[in-house]
Amino acid sequence: MTPKKTNVTKDKILDAAIDLFSQKGFSGVSIREITKEVGIKESSLYNHYKNKDEILEQILSAFRKEFAKTLPPVSLLDDILENSTLEGFFERGFERFREHIDNETNEKCWRILFMEQFRSAAAREIFLNDLIKDTLDFLEVVFEKLIELGKIKDTYSPAVLASEYQYPTFSMLVEYNMLRFDQKDTSVIEAKMKNHIRFFLENVSEK
Repeated sequence: MTPKKTNVTKDKILDAAIDLFSQKGFSGVSIREITKEVGIKESSLYNHYKNKDEILEQILSAFRKEFAKTLPPVSLLDDILENSTLEGFFERGFERFREHIDNETNEKCWRILFMEQFRSAAAREIFLNDLIKDTLDFLEVVFEKLIELGKIKDTYSPAVLASEYQYPTFSMLVEYNMLRFDQKDTSVIEAKMKNHIRFFLENVSEK
């Protein structure tokens, strides 16, 4: 088997596993179902992955890299914040998250992560560290810089501001993802997310 064909088959296995895991959960999918979906023999899968756990590890690793792209590098924050309005900066952040979730593969990986977070330590680590802690840490730096620039009141600490902004945002993004899964209208929750940004900034920004 040529390297190119090997990579194509490996990618097909991964895509099939993402689709099946997102529908039935990791434990509800067998190797046989994955290989049937790909159109290969069960024995052929082991030329690419040791077992089902390794497939999940690959899925979670790829998701981690994709999620990291939703946050701009901290090294660019000074320039970005100095040249953006407050509302423009946070609305663009919301759009980056939404674009990330709207990607079909990412959307499926979010569902896998939610289903596996209590079974898989790796999924739990991503949920707690990447989705929650790293995002809060990033926002803490953002608010610290905004206070220094005189754009945000210094009434509350950057850590408190990060929590007060992000936890409602995260909750609404989860709801948005669930509505998309059920193919329901998302316009109401999208409006709520934008109103949250405006409400928050009206209460913390320097006039």
